[in-house]
Parts: sequence; structure tokens; C-alpha cells
Amino acid sequence: MDTYRMIIRTVLVVSLAVLPLLAWIVAPSAFAADKTPAASAPSAQSDGRSLVASGAVEDSQPACLTRIPKDATAGQRLIAVESCKRDQTSRQSMQDVPGR
Repeated sequence: MDTYRMIIRTVLVVSLAVLPLLAWIVAPSAFAADKTPAASAPSAQSDGRSLVASGAVEDSQPACLTRIPKDATAGQRLIAVESCKRDQTSRQSMQDVPGR
């Protein structure tokens, strides 16, 4: 029975000894939320784009097309144009409903 108590005490003492060390190692990451992040993207309105959100009812196909970045690759541009066409078709079908 003494061996069992000695093992329990040893585990308890080691745990209490390691706990401050662990807190010291982890503490710097606990204050990461206090740091302000650096600006990583330019403002969305820096190039005169529309204020209407993508996919909104007030959105239009020309506005959607202006949101495609100038430096987009051909594949990205193709996907964006097709998405704008799809969104316009959805908007048109909603506008065609009578009583709206």
C-alpha cells in the first residue's frame, strides 16, 4: 500500500512542478489577441467598385463583372464571368415572378 501512495504522491508532485513550466511556455500565445494585425488587403472601395454586395438583389451583371480583379488568370476570369451569368439568371428569374 505504501508503494501505491508513493506513486500517487510522485505523480502529483511532478504534475505540480511541470504546471508552472507549461504555463510559462504557453503564456506568450495567450496575449496574441492583444496584438493588432497588420493590414493585409487593400480597401475594397479603393478602385471605385460598387457598394452593393455580391449576390444581393440590387446587384447587376455589370457590377459583378467589375469586381473581377484585373490581375486574374484566364481560368479565374472565366469562372468569375460564368458565376456572374449564373447570378444574373437567378436574379432575372426572381424579378420575373408576378406580384413582386
